[in-house]
Amino acid sequence: MGFVPKNVSELKLNNFAEIHSEKRMYIEKIFRPLKTPQQIKKLALKTLDIESEAIRNLKSFIDESFVKSVQLIQKSKGRVVVTGIGKSAIIGQKIVATFNSTGTPSIFMHAADAIHGDLGIIQKDDVIICISKSGDTPEIKILVPLLKSWGNKLIAIVGNPDSFLGVSCDLTLNTYVAQEACPNNLAPTSSSTAQLAMGDALAVCLLDVKGFTSKDFAKYHPGGALGKKLYLKVKDIYPHNEKPQVSPDDDLKKVIVEISSKRLGAAAVVIKNKLTGIITDGDLRRMLLTGKSIENRTANDIMSPNPKTVEKDTMAIDALILMKQYNISQLIITDKGRYVGMVHLHDLVKEGIL
Repeated sequence: MGFVPKNVSELKLNNFAEIHSEKRMYIEKIFRPLKTPQQIKKLALKTLDIESEAIRNLKSFIDESFVKSVQLIQKSKGRVVVTGIGKSAIIGQKIVATFNSTGTPSIFMHAADAIHGDLGIIQKDDVIICISKSGDTPEIKILVPLLKSWGNKLIAIVGNPDSFLGVSCDLTLNTYVAQEACPNNLAPTSSSTAQLAMGDALAVCLLDVKGFTSKDFAKYHPGGALGKKLYLKVKDIYPHNEKPQVSPDDDLKKVIVEISSKRLGAAAVVIKNKLTGIITDGDLRRMLLTGKSIENRTANDIMSPNPKTVEKDTMAIDALILMKQYNISQLIITDKGRYVGMVHLHDLVKEGIL
């Protein structure tokens, strides 16, 4: 005979109470009053204040251990292996991405996967960074002794320097936060922000001590608008445009046709490839507003002498800066002073530079 509760009615009553409680909680969630816009803004600002304070407090943790960590990674012949679990693992992946794009070869290893076969990632000269808020997670407690037995140098980014991780590593970077931005003080918010900021501090210091330049960054980041700002030159752009030009003696009818047909809003005034001036559609409009006839008038009469120019090897971003500085839409491109083409502001917009 199966088990029969001593008090069946009492058991039914308890089940009913549990079900009723769950229903009540569900109903309360549905009919909970909506927050006002002011309340939402207030909570958002409070979140940013708490996280800002957490980052400011990190300044007091930039100590000798931080300096030695930078020096250790700088001198290392291996890579930086970053590991963690939970939200710390996600932060670790971002730190790895920043390291790699700023000249510090890095790889991410999830702490849980590490103790199930991924330890094979690690090579003898690698420096390992372990990230954890508590420093006492079970996976970290298993992983750290294994790493130490292999002789690799360990750096901890940890919210509790007195934790297992904090005292076990060769160097410890303290990322303690007084409170999470989460109203329940549970979800990693301030703590993960502090971890990320500490990782950025390491990356920027390593970038500087290695003499990593914008040209180096372009090698690792050729894609997107950011990459183009670092490697795109005007010589990559102007050959795709037509080459509008007139001579000083050309009549204005020919000038208008040249500007309109080449679709750059301007034409260079040239004598035997020697640049003498520029005429823009704005110059033509201003002349027409004076009421003067275009008959018997030449390019030489309305051109602007000494136009702004750049050499063909000029970076596109520098060309844009010059155009903004002088509030112009066209820029003449030269090769050792010889007119070779023209770039329009729209070309730079199209390339994603602006």
